[in-house]
Amino acid sequence: MSRRTALALTTLATAASLGACVVLPVDPATGRPYPPHGHDAYGQSVTVVTPPAPVAGLPPAVTVLSARLYPLNQQANKGGMLTASVIDNNTGRGTFTIAYLGDSMQGEATRVDSGYAAFGRIHNEVLGYSQRSFNGRRGIANAYGSKGVNVQCEYVVTGPTMGTGVCQFSDGAKYQMHFGT
Repeated sequence: MSRRTALALTTLATAASLGACVVLPVDPATGRPYPPHGHDAYGQSVTVVTPPAPVAGLPPAVTVLSARLYPLNQQANKGGMLTASVIDNNTGRGTFTIAYLGDSMQGEATRVDSGYAAFGRIHNEVLGYSQRSFNGRRGIANAYGSKGVNVQCEYVVTGPTMGTGVCQFSDGAKYQMHFGT
């Protein structure tokens, strides 16, 4: 038998033996194969592979909220419209970043409940004193930059990525904040 014929027969025998192989997914909880769930158009058994459930103890997925800040006074006009980012870890806390007058400010954002007594103070200082109703998830955010300026914000998230708020900078700049994509 020629070398070419032997190679062809070996290849054919290997292909024929593999045709009977079936890969079965294994349930990590039991170590046993998942049972088949039906048949295809040729009557062959079909196994549906279900992705594993999330592992307990892993942190929840993060949500990124982008915000636009619009100037409300002369000092804020120097900075113009700003963009901020809240990275919500869905644990009630997250990070808050904003660029202001060439300074990259870093801080944190925290959800607060309706009983948080100080909520509304920044709204009053930025927008003036008036009776307000806050409907939605409340939050506060603070950041500090290397140039010595800090910012305090209050916001209310009214949808998955929507909301409004206000920010006051330590140099006197006042901004109104809008979340949304």
